[in-house]
Amino acid sequence: MNLSELCIRRPVMTTLMTASIIAFGVFGFRLLPVSALPKVDFPTIQVTATLPGASADTMAASVAGPIERQLSTVAGISSMSSSSSQGTTSITIQFDLNRNIDGAALDVQTALTIAQRRLPVEMLVPPSFRKVNPADFPVLFVSLSSETLPLSTVNEYGDITIGQTLSQIPGVAQVLIYGTQKFAIRVQADPEAAAARGLSLEDIRAAVSRANSSTPVGTLNGPKQDIAI
Repeated sequence: MNLSELCIRRPVMTTLMTASIIAFGVFGFRLLPVSALPKVDFPTIQVTATLPGASADTMAASVAGPIERQLSTVAGISSMSSSSSQGTTSITIQFDLNRNIDGAALDVQTALTIAQRRLPVEMLVPPSFRKVNPADFPVLFVSLSSETLPLSTVNEYGDITIGQTLSQIPGVAQVLIYGTQKFAIRVQADPEAAAARGLSLEDIRAAVSRANSSTPVGTLNGPKQDIAI
């Protein structure tokens, strides 16, 4: 008597066994650990190159371009993206899951050494790289904008009010503020007038710095509270 015949001859037993299997399956499924951000070690390497004073377009064309072309020869790359800003280029390389990260790091080092010959001669510091885990990256971005307030005011509100509030939420490791615009003072000096008074640009810079210094000078102690000055 095979299993099929046994199930046909004993329908009650077959029904109970089927119901038991379904019940255990549903119960086991509810106990499965589920995470919105599972800890998975993706073989990812981030390359950073700097050229002080270079614009974002120059970094993308003269630095990121040659490095990306050389890195594209490395085996096992699943995706590669780059981001260039003033004086800095960041290239993120993600490899296949079966790619050994240590072997990939050696290949990346070799590719950077070859690409160094095609980079600008003004670039004194060679590109560097490090192993990263995308799971450690930010998981929430909050954007602030205003049609009436200046960007410096929006920055102050986001940094002091929203940033500090978000950092106090349980589970939040760090809050970073990007795209900020802080207060700045621009002074256009008259070289002839400054020379007539025996002042150099460094003297003017030092005077402006002293006039706008926010260095703490002490604490004002009161009966109920202390105020930092």
